[in-house]
Amino acid sequence: MIEEKAVFCPPDGAHLVLASSSPRRRELFKQIGINDFSIQAADIDERALARELPPAYALRIAKQKAEKISKQNENSFVLAADTVVACGRRIMPKAETEAEADSCLNLLSGRRHKVLGAVVINSPNGTQIYRVVTSVVTFKKLTQEEINFYLKTREWEGKAGGYAIQGLAATYIRALNGSYSNVVGLPLYETYQMLKGMGFNYKVT
Repeated sequence: MIEEKAVFCPPDGAHLVLASSSPRRRELFKQIGINDFSIQAADIDERALARELPPAYALRIAKQKAEKISKQNENSFVLAADTVVACGRRIMPKAETEAEADSCLNLLSGRRHKVLGAVVINSPNGTQIYRVVTSVVTFKKLTQEEINFYLKTREWEGKAGGYAIQGLAATYIRALNGSYSNVVGLPLYETYQMLKGMGFNYKVT
Protein backbone atom coordinates (compact mmCIF):
# COMPACT_ATOMS: atom_id res chain seq x y z
CA MET A 1 0.00 0.00 0.00
CA ILE A 2 1.39 3.39 -1.02
CA GLU A 3 0.93 6.02 1.66
CA GLU A 4 -0.42 9.30 0.32
CA LYS A 5 0.65 12.63 1.75
CA ALA A 6 -0.55 16.20 1.49
CA VAL A 7 1.90 18.67 -0.03
CA PHE A 8 1.39 22.44 0.09
CA CYS A 9 2.45 23.83 -3.31
CA PRO A 10 2.87 27.31 -4.84
CA PRO A 11 0.73 28.24 -7.86
CA ASP A 12 1.78 27.68 -11.48
CA GLY A 13 4.91 25.78 -10.61
CA ALA A 14 6.53 28.78 -8.95
CA HIS A 15 9.32 28.30 -6.42
CA LEU A 16 9.39 29.21 -2.73
CA VAL A 17 12.44 30.55 -0.91
CA LEU A 18 12.66 30.59 2.88
CA ALA A 19 14.76 33.60 3.84
CA SER A 20 16.06 32.01 7.02
CA SER A 21 18.73 29.61 8.20
CA SER A 22 16.66 28.56 11.23
CA PRO A 23 16.30 24.77 11.48
CA ARG A 24 13.12 25.31 13.52
CA ARG A 25 11.43 27.17 10.66
CA ARG A 26 12.45 24.45 8.23
CA GLU A 27 10.85 21.85 10.50
CA LEU A 28 7.68 23.93 10.85
CA PHE A 29 7.46 24.31 7.06
CA LYS A 30 7.60 20.55 6.68
CA GLN A 31 5.02 20.08 9.42
CA ILE A 32 2.37 21.67 7.19
CA GLY A 33 3.50 19.93 4.02
CA ILE A 34 5.87 22.51 2.55
CA ASN A 35 8.69 20.28 1.35
CA ASP A 36 9.84 21.83 -1.93
CA PHE A 37 11.63 25.04 -1.04
CA SER A 38 15.11 26.47 -0.96
CA ILE A 39 16.87 28.20 1.88
CA GLN A 40 18.71 31.48 1.55
CA ALA A 41 19.58 33.39 4.69
CA ALA A 42 19.63 37.18 4.52
CA ASP A 43 22.66 38.86 6.04
CA ILE A 44 21.32 42.16 7.36
CA ASP A 45 21.99 44.52 10.24
CA GLU A 46 19.60 43.39 12.98
CA ARG A 47 20.37 46.09 15.50
CA ALA A 48 17.30 47.87 16.88
CA LEU A 49 16.82 51.56 16.18
CA ALA A 50 16.65 54.10 18.99
CA ARG A 51 13.31 53.90 20.82
CA GLU A 52 12.06 51.26 18.36
CA LEU A 53 9.19 49.23 19.80
CA PRO A 54 9.28 45.40 19.57
CA PRO A 55 6.42 44.95 17.00
CA ALA A 56 7.88 47.59 14.68
CA TYR A 57 11.34 46.07 15.04
CA ALA A 58 10.16 42.53 14.24
CA LEU A 59 8.30 43.67 11.13
CA ARG A 60 11.13 45.88 9.89
CA ILE A 61 13.67 43.06 10.17
CA ALA A 62 11.37 40.53 8.44
CA LYS A 63 10.68 42.99 5.61
CA GLN A 64 14.37 43.70 5.12
CA LYS A 65 15.13 39.97 4.95
CA ALA A 66 12.35 39.42 2.40
CA GLU A 67 13.37 42.37 0.27
CA LYS A 68 17.03 41.37 0.14
CA ILE A 69 16.31 37.77 -0.89
CA SER A 70 13.58 38.83 -3.36
CA LYS A 71 16.12 40.94 -5.27
CA GLN A 72 18.13 37.75 -5.80
CA ASN A 73 15.07 35.60 -6.66
CA GLU A 74 12.75 37.78 -8.74
CA ASN A 75 10.67 34.86 -10.06
CA SER A 76 10.10 33.18 -6.69
CA PHE A 77 7.90 33.57 -3.66
CA VAL A 78 10.00 34.64 -0.68
CA LEU A 79 8.95 34.12 2.92
CA ALA A 80 10.87 35.83 5.71
CA ALA A 81 10.17 35.82 9.42
CA ASP A 82 11.56 37.29 12.60
CA THR A 83 10.86 36.24 16.17
CA VAL A 84 11.26 38.77 18.96
CA VAL A 85 10.97 38.16 22.69
CA ALA A 86 9.87 41.35 24.44
CA CYS A 87 9.67 42.07 28.15
CA GLY A 88 7.64 45.24 28.31
CA ARG A 89 9.20 47.54 25.71
CA ARG A 90 12.55 45.83 26.02
CA ILE A 91 13.73 43.70 23.08
CA MET A 92 15.51 40.66 24.48
CA PRO A 93 18.70 39.56 22.70
CA LYS A 94 19.38 36.29 20.93
CA ALA A 95 21.59 34.88 23.66
CA GLU A 96 25.14 34.19 22.49
CA THR A 97 26.87 33.83 25.88
CA GLU A 98 25.96 32.25 29.22
CA ALA A 99 25.95 35.70 30.77
CA GLU A 100 23.36 36.91 28.24
CA ALA A 101 21.20 33.80 28.74
CA ASP A 102 21.45 34.13 32.53
CA SER A 103 20.36 37.77 32.34
CA CYS A 104 17.41 36.89 30.07
CA LEU A 105 16.17 34.06 32.30
CA ASN A 106 16.46 36.14 35.46
CA LEU A 107 14.44 38.92 33.81
CA LEU A 108 11.74 36.55 32.49
CA SER A 109 11.52 34.58 35.75
CA GLY A 110 8.05 34.81 37.34
CA ARG A 111 6.81 37.21 34.67
CA ARG A 112 4.75 37.33 31.51
CA HIS A 113 6.43 38.33 28.29
CA LYS A 114 5.44 38.59 24.65
CA VAL A 115 6.78 36.67 21.69
CA LEU A 116 6.24 38.61 18.46
CA GLY A 117 6.42 36.73 15.19
CA ALA A 118 6.57 38.82 12.02
CA VAL A 119 5.93 37.02 8.73
CA VAL A 120 6.44 38.67 5.33
CA ILE A 121 5.73 37.09 1.94
CA ASN A 122 6.81 38.63 -1.36
CA SER A 123 5.31 37.23 -4.57
CA PRO A 124 6.94 37.14 -8.03
CA ASN A 125 4.56 39.89 -9.22
CA GLY A 126 5.77 42.28 -6.51
CA THR A 127 2.88 41.87 -4.06
CA GLN A 128 3.84 41.88 -0.40
CA ILE A 129 1.71 40.76 2.55
CA TYR A 130 2.68 40.61 6.21
CA ARG A 131 1.43 39.86 9.70
CA VAL A 132 2.74 40.31 13.23
CA VAL A 133 1.49 37.61 15.61
CA THR A 134 1.69 37.94 19.41
CA SER A 135 1.88 35.11 21.92
CA VAL A 136 2.03 35.69 25.68
CA VAL A 137 4.23 33.36 27.72
CA THR A 138 4.31 33.13 31.52
CA PHE A 139 7.38 31.74 33.27
CA LYS A 140 7.35 30.23 36.73
CA LYS A 141 9.59 31.83 39.33
CA LEU A 142 12.95 30.27 38.60
CA THR A 143 15.55 29.43 41.20
CA GLN A 144 19.17 30.15 40.39
CA GLU A 145 19.73 26.40 40.54
CA GLU A 146 17.16 25.91 37.76
CA ILE A 147 18.74 28.67 35.69
CA ASN A 148 22.22 27.21 36.16
CA PHE A 149 20.96 23.78 35.07
CA TYR A 150 19.37 25.23 31.95
CA LEU A 151 22.53 27.12 31.10
CA LYS A 152 24.43 23.82 31.11
CA THR A 153 22.07 22.36 28.47
CA ARG A 154 23.20 24.96 25.89
CA GLU A 155 19.63 25.04 24.53
CA TRP A 156 19.66 28.80 24.89
CA GLU A 157 22.38 29.38 22.30
CA GLY A 158 21.17 31.76 19.61
CA LYS A 159 17.62 31.75 20.98
CA ALA A 160 15.66 34.98 21.40
CA GLY A 161 15.13 35.55 25.11
CA GLY A 162 17.59 32.81 25.98
CA TYR A 163 15.26 29.82 25.85
CA ALA A 164 13.65 27.28 23.51
CA ILE A 165 10.03 26.40 24.29
CA GLN A 166 10.31 23.14 22.36
CA GLY A 167 13.05 21.94 24.72
CA LEU A 168 13.55 21.65 28.46
CA ALA A 169 12.40 25.23 28.99
CA ALA A 170 8.84 23.90 28.53
CA THR A 171 9.05 22.74 32.16
CA TYR A 172 9.44 26.38 33.24
CA ILE A 173 6.40 27.74 31.38
CA ARG A 174 3.23 28.05 33.46
CA ALA A 175 0.97 29.40 30.72
CA LEU A 176 0.84 30.24 27.05
CA ASN A 177 -1.78 32.45 25.46
CA GLY A 178 -1.68 32.33 21.67
CA SER A 179 0.23 30.39 19.05
CA TYR A 180 2.73 27.79 20.25
CA SER A 181 4.38 27.53 16.82
CA ASN A 182 4.87 31.30 16.89
CA VAL A 183 7.03 30.90 19.99
CA VAL A 184 8.99 28.12 18.28
CA GLY A 185 9.69 30.37 15.29
CA LEU A 186 6.79 30.60 12.82
CA PRO A 187 3.02 31.06 13.42
CA LEU A 188 1.67 28.22 11.30
CA TYR A 189 -1.99 29.20 11.20
CA GLU A 190 -1.25 32.71 10.00
CA THR A 191 1.49 31.52 7.63
CA TYR A 192 -0.89 29.00 6.05
CA GLN A 193 -3.60 31.64 5.60
CA MET A 194 -1.13 34.06 4.02
CA LEU A 195 0.25 31.46 1.61
CA LYS A 196 -3.26 30.32 0.72
CA GLY A 197 -4.14 33.92 -0.09
CA MET A 198 -1.13 33.97 -2.44
CA GLY A 199 -2.49 30.97 -4.34
CA PHE A 200 -0.80 28.07 -2.55
CA ASN A 201 -2.89 24.87 -2.35
CA TYR A 202 -2.63 21.36 -0.99
CA LYS A 203 -2.12 18.47 -3.37
CA VAL A 204 -2.22 14.78 -2.44
CA THR A 205 0.72 12.82 -3.79
